Amino acid sequence: MSAFYSRMYRPALPATSPNPALATLTRGPAQRRTGIAGTARVAAVAMTVALLAACTPGTTAAQSVERGRAVYQAHCASCHSPDVHGDGPAHRGVVGRRAGALADFDYSPALRRSKILWTRATLKAWLTDPEALIPGQGMDYMLEDEREREDVVAYLATLKRMR
Repeated sequence: MSAFYSRMYRPALPATSPNPALATLTRGPAQRRTGIAGTARVAAVAMTVALLAACTPGTTAAQSVERGRAVYQAHCASCHSPDVHGDGPAHRGVVGRRAGALADFDYSPALRRSKILWTRATLKAWLTDPEALIPGQGMDYMLEDEREREDVVAYLATLKRMR
């Protein structure tokens, strides 16, 4: 291997770095720090910032709840309300409650027999296809849009039981 080839493709240890691992960060003229490794670092930092922004509870979560409230009013309020039974049961405290558990509402036999606990996941499945989740239940409505289901469940989760 020629000396030229060796210098061009294998950077020498910098005089100030006693650590051979750090030597790989020093590139010759043909391989600047802004090459593939630098671009990957920039992309990783940008992705981290984007993920942190998306996961930060705050405006995004509040908007989801507000959208959920609007979807609930448009699609669910004709049969349900947070506090009063209608054609469907009241929803306050639904997250964490067993399906068919309210004594003062006349549930379908299938719903009363079910052993389902209403969690965010089971509520999303219910809103996707109630009959698939509990065959023989009485609700004949589903939300087609996944985001609307997510938002309605986010709204329902805010309806805590009054003590």
